Amino acid sequence: MTAENAGPIGIFDSGYGGLTILHGIRQLLPQYDYLYLGDNARAPYGPRSFDVVYEFTRQAVHHLFERGCQLVILACNTASAKALRTIQQHDLPQWDPQRRVLGIIRPTAEVIGQLTQSRHVGIVATEGTILSNSYTLEIQKLHPGLSVVGQACPMWVPLVEMGEATSPGADYFVRQGIDRLLQQDPMIDAVILGCTHYPLLLPKIRQFMPSHVRIIPQGHYVARSLADYLSRHPEMEQRCSAHGNTNYLTTENPRKFREQAQLFLQSPIGQVESITLT
Repeated sequence: MTAENAGPIGIFDSGYGGLTILHGIRQLLPQYDYLYLGDNARAPYGPRSFDVVYEFTRQAVHHLFERGCQLVILACNTASAKALRTIQQHDLPQWDPQRRVLGIIRPTAEVIGQLTQSRHVGIVATEGTILSNSYTLEIQKLHPGLSVVGQACPMWVPLVEMGEATSPGADYFVRQGIDRLLQQDPMIDAVILGCTHYPLLLPKIRQFMPSHVRIIPQGHYVARSLADYLSRHPEMEQRCSAHGNTNYLTTENPRKFREQAQLFLQSPIGQVESITLT
């Protein structure tokens, strides 16, 4: 593939949380072009079945491929848990074996062994991600000696999307989720934020999490993993255009998307295009 045919790196999420992953990636790799797609009209994905999440994610990845992306990151824990493997094994060989789709669960699972001393790890996430058991399976495959427990925190995403992440009203639900996690295993000393919305709750999480417990957002580790991947696969790196541009697609109203996106990115964003996925 020539440089003229290179395309942006696709970043897909069911909603807005993947913007925290985009932010982490752009901080480390600002030189590349990015195309963010939020399926906001059909979010949240968490409560949906495996089949529905797979079909919606498949549509989104296919759309990003049609827009010229050679590499797509599923910046959504639910999509990574419920759709990634099927897309990699079933769809990519039919679409284009040279393109790649990567998830965000494995990068955090790979490093968690270095971030815990007690060897007891906690995960807070949506109910869909916890029930999928994806983090536990991935971590125990890579680090067989680790003890892993998960806690669903269903109110945390609505708090973020309603702009209540820093309000006193969030205290009860954040404390409740942390307490329930630590009641399962008081020896936990590292907690993965297994939902891309949760970094916006970090001030509250730090307030109620014991000081010795390390809190692990995903964005930094996903970015490091992507940088490593591109360095190990120069043929893919050459297919990623590098003009430092970011564009945005949404299945919702562009004005609404822009307003919400600015909460997650803490900065104004440019043009937003509304699309329909089929």
